[in-house]
Amino acid sequence: MIRHTFLSLILFLPLVGCGNDRIDREAVVNRHRIITEKNNPRSPAQVGNGEFAFGVDITGLQTFATHATMAHWGWHSFPLPKGLDIKDFNGKLWDTYGRQVRYDDWDEDHPELSAWLAGNPHSLNLGRIGLVLKKSDGTLATLEDLANTRQETDLWTGTITSTFELEGTPVRITTLSHGEKDAIGVQITSGLVESRQIAVAFYFPYPDGSQQVNSTFDQPDAHTTKWVTAEGKFAHLERTLDDTGYGVSVSWTTEAGFHEVGKHNFQLVPSSGNTLEFVFAFSDDPSVETRLNFSECRQSSETSWKEYWMSGAAVDLSASTDPRWKELERRLVLSQYVMKVNEAGSWPPQESGLVNNGWYGRFHFEMIWWHGAHFALWDRWPLFDRSLHVYPDFLPTSRVRAEKQGYKGARWPKCTADLDRDWPHPIHATLIWQQPHPIFFAELDYRLHPTQVTLDKWRDVVFETAAFMADFAHYDAATDRYVLGPPVYVVSENTDPRTTINPTFELSYWQFGLRTAQVWKERMNMPRDEKWDDVLNKLSPLPVEDGVYVTYEGVEDMWTRYNWEHPALIGAFGMLPGDGVDVPTMGRTLERVHREWKLHETWGWDFPMLAMSAARLGQPEQAVNYLLEYPAFLFDEHGLVGGGRAPFPYFPGNGGLLYAVAMMAAGWDGGPDTDTPGFPDDGSWVVKWEGLKPAL
Repeated sequence: MIRHTFLSLILFLPLVGCGNDRIDREAVVNRHRIITEKNNPRSPAQVGNGEFAFGVDITGLQTFATHATMAHWGWHSFPLPKGLDIKDFNGKLWDTYGRQVRYDDWDEDHPELSAWLAGNPHSLNLGRIGLVLKKSDGTLATLEDLANTRQETDLWTGTITSTFELEGTPVRITTLSHGEKDAIGVQITSGLVESRQIAVAFYFPYPDGSQQVNSTFDQPDAHTTKWVTAEGKFAHLERTLDDTGYGVSVSWTTEAGFHEVGKHNFQLVPSSGNTLEFVFAFSDDPSVETRLNFSECRQSSETSWKEYWMSGAAVDLSASTDPRWKELERRLVLSQYVMKVNEAGSWPPQESGLVNNGWYGRFHFEMIWWHGAHFALWDRWPLFDRSLHVYPDFLPTSRVRAEKQGYKGARWPKCTADLDRDWPHPIHATLIWQQPHPIFFAELDYRLHPTQVTLDKWRDVVFETAAFMADFAHYDAATDRYVLGPPVYVVSENTDPRTTINPTFELSYWQFGLRTAQVWKERMNMPRDEKWDDVLNKLSPLPVEDGVYVTYEGVEDMWTRYNWEHPALIGAFGMLPGDGVDVPTMGRTLERVHREWKLHETWGWDFPMLAMSAARLGQPEQAVNYLLEYPAFLFDEHGLVGGGRAPFPYFPGNGGLLYAVAMMAAGWDGGPDTDTPGFPDDGSWVVKWEGLKPAL
């Protein structure tokens, strides 16, 4: 197949690569059903719909592991300590070419206030749902009492089936999520239901204040759970935690009773039959009552997941002879599943999506690319677009941030929540590689939807972003050039921001952003911006030492002191299309990175970034190796990424894998007109695909 232009991809969807037969998508998905036989307290199986997710242990609920129930709307703040006022926060002054610029850095004069701003708002664990299992003697069963445990996650329908035995009696539990509402449906079938040895417990915790989205049951007086409705087989509860409120509805169709057994502690207890069916639903509006039954949830789950798998793109690697094909395909399928569950909601996801791993559950603006850009290349843009309102929503406050620092345009935050208030920290204050992201996203959107509506949608965000970028670049009259920084933290966050100048990745991204913003001016029949062109024409070249690119201009001992964390310099010709890049120099740079970088001290998305660079440089074998051969880039049985320096799980690794493989299969702007240009052409990899879009 000759690689098609992007316009032809739009006109003749879905396109199929390496053959004309349509992919049997159900077969591809079903050969990677997740089957586990042991409890994993670290890694949950999950059901969810993008906005809401429920993590389970080997029982199909949260009986023996503290997995989370989370929604993208679930934010909470502790009360501001007495005597503190947010208006008193001053940040810190940093010298910026003779100007004293106030950044949202840690305010040493107000450390308690800085600490509160760091931790609030934070994500919230909405509740824990587990089994109350009793042995025949009436004592509570433990995990060790369960025999023949087995759990299967049916990815095609979003259904988890868990089976085990207690004292020889089998138990079967089906767990799934409604496709649109924030609710789980559960069906329990067992003789233990009939003998009343099974009940379901509902616990409601309070945040414990740690960076993990952890909960405590030791502060019962700090929050309230009000039972406001009880009629027939339905109950509704209203939760209040300081200024946060949300609603919880419980519906059941089998014979059972709902009881309050303690503060914030409820149980659903069967009264007859061997089956217990219920739905547990959440709402960000405490007063909203959600009445659903298990059959409705199951139908919604099956319908929404089939629609997901049958929409967008698909990849089938089964005709390959490389023995690693099945592992790469498994990673692709499971990544699509966990990204749909965790990362398709109303706000950008944090690093662990709706699982839980730190940073108070806040999202990072620089990582929005790695979480969501793949949705464009897999033709599932609406799943990304749901959260991109963050840019127009935060535009006014980002303008204020830039103005306070003496710049034009809009400066985007680094680490925040459902309001634009950055976490006080020197890295958050001076990181810049998130700034061009919205221009990249706007371009992806326009490639998919080349209309005036798209231009109008992104216009202000694109132009205000470019205005800041152009004004942030400092003109050095002595050398007649523009420079970036200091102060600036680079992607790797491991250099001194006060002396770092002209980082390679950021320089290339600045060129891409300003160049693309000028294209948008022309698309809208507007004159090019003279200042942007001046910066583009005089921006410092990407720094080179000894024939290779380096992290930033003038860096000392880079290959021994700074050869760990993100090797972002190669991302200028991989993740990015290569503005300002000399290809032979980048080729030598990748070779040196491959040889001398401490790849065990990197993060999950670094390997897709390396793979994309290798693909653009005509090294497809190495591109595949980067996706499969490194312990710092591991995918567990549930498709969750771990290894290296990253906490577990780390979803930017999943998003990066999906973007890289789409690019390697469908190609990229200016790439070779060959089949699957990022994969070896020796016959070992037969990559059948449909619906993928080329990368920029």
